[in-house]
Amino acid sequence: MTTTSPKRITQRELESYLWGAAVLLRGLIDAGDYKQYIFPMVFLKRLSDVYDEEHSAALEVYGDEELADLRENHRFAIPDGAHWTDLRKVTSNVGTALKAAMRAIESANSDTLPGVFGDGEWTNKDLLPDATLSDLIEHFSTKKLSVANLPEDELGQGYEYLIKKFADDSGHTAQEFYTNRTLVHLMTMMLQPEPGESVYDPTCGTGGMLISTVAELRRQGKEWRNLRLYGQELNYGTSAIAKMNLFLHGIVDGRITHGDTLAKPAFLDAHGRLQTFDVVLANPPYSIKTWNRAAFTKDSHGRNMWGVPPQGRADYAFFQHIAKSLDPKTGRAAILFPHGVLFRHEEAALREALVKSDLLEAVLGLGAGLFYNSPMEAVVIILRATKPAERRGKVLFINAVAEVAREQSQSFLRETHQTKILDAYRSFTDTTGFAAVATLDQIAKKGHSLAIPLYVAVAPSAKETTVESIDVALGNWRASAAAADAAIDDVLALVRQKDAQ
Repeated sequence: MTTTSPKRITQRELESYLWGAAVLLRGLIDAGDYKQYIFPMVFLKRLSDVYDEEHSAALEVYGDEELADLRENHRFAIPDGAHWTDLRKVTSNVGTALKAAMRAIESANSDTLPGVFGDGEWTNKDLLPDATLSDLIEHFSTKKLSVANLPEDELGQGYEYLIKKFADDSGHTAQEFYTNRTLVHLMTMMLQPEPGESVYDPTCGTGGMLISTVAELRRQGKEWRNLRLYGQELNYGTSAIAKMNLFLHGIVDGRITHGDTLAKPAFLDAHGRLQTFDVVLANPPYSIKTWNRAAFTKDSHGRNMWGVPPQGRADYAFFQHIAKSLDPKTGRAAILFPHGVLFRHEEAALREALVKSDLLEAVLGLGAGLFYNSPMEAVVIILRATKPAERRGKVLFINAVAEVAREQSQSFLRETHQTKILDAYRSFTDTTGFAAVATLDQIAKKGHSLAIPLYVAVAPSAKETTVESIDVALGNWRASAAAADAAIDDVLALVRQKDAQ
């Protein structure tokens, strides 16, 4: 099979081309593992085609093959034997040849592409027979993935499509590497990243939240190339995909590291202290139980300033890590959590310390289904290191549970939903049935509970159409109970006052 003549690839053609590769793996490996093999091959093909494109451009200038191959004419190096055309010639031990080519490219580009191809089992012929790998190579050879044929943003969109398709196909494992993009876009707009700022995701998955900040600046016509992107991801294969994803979006200097953010945060300053950032976007893993609580009790980075979370729920460990990672002047964060962080009894002391810190700027409650393949309702917490004077000592609560659309079993936010929420956040005022501003004293009187129904009444339409999760139902019950207790206390106080008179 020969490579087709170069032409601009449409988005529909790209999606069919990418998913066609996954179809070749059906029945051989689990759908959740597709990404470990498809993404590296797409990336290797892209690197080879872009290298050839740069070579042709340099050849037109210099008219000399050796000069065209000089390193300064290329964004990356491809060693001899590691080019895609070399792999098409291999007929046996194809997996071994693929793995060797990938490692050679990583080694030749150690500053920019370390570990980018991940750790797939390329040499396991029971998993990936030579015939299957040869079929994949020939399938990817049917299109030329040059920048002229497929600009970075369009290939990046194709990559995002493939991530979502893998999420659809792999079921319950999807939330490990996919976050609803319409929600990510909203979170990004709430934080308003600016050119030149630093952006951090401590549990970055495939890098979608980091890329969203670049996309937002590009959408506004602002300079995006000087954004400084940082991400850490526990899963090695997923961190490799994040590196590829950034590169395919045209981001060549993003820093993605592999490791456990709670146990060993990767980004430290020259003095060994936690590095701080202008913008933090995060969707931490929910309520993980297998984490080193004992080490966090004596954390050397001071990330236990609010206290130590219970062993069964590490949410407030990530919460405090993010708070500690904010630049003291410009830092702001948007964190996606389950509703339980707002009211769970075992985290009451942590929550009280959070409120008293006055870092909490807004609590946004969203509808069901925005966690991928999960019916639970989402909550977005906005932190800001230095609030505007008029927002200090106050927290905005937004009840947007009804602001969600659902089509073909998928929930998402329409532009109208995003606009309504964004307008409420920016105005920071009371809106009947939708938003309310509470002072820290008012929150303290409610036992420092952040349950949204304590502050904003649930809209009637939301009550009629939304199926509540157990956590949210429990939170609403506790909120109602707290409100009732507060009302009783007020009545008793009046009685005592009259008796005293």
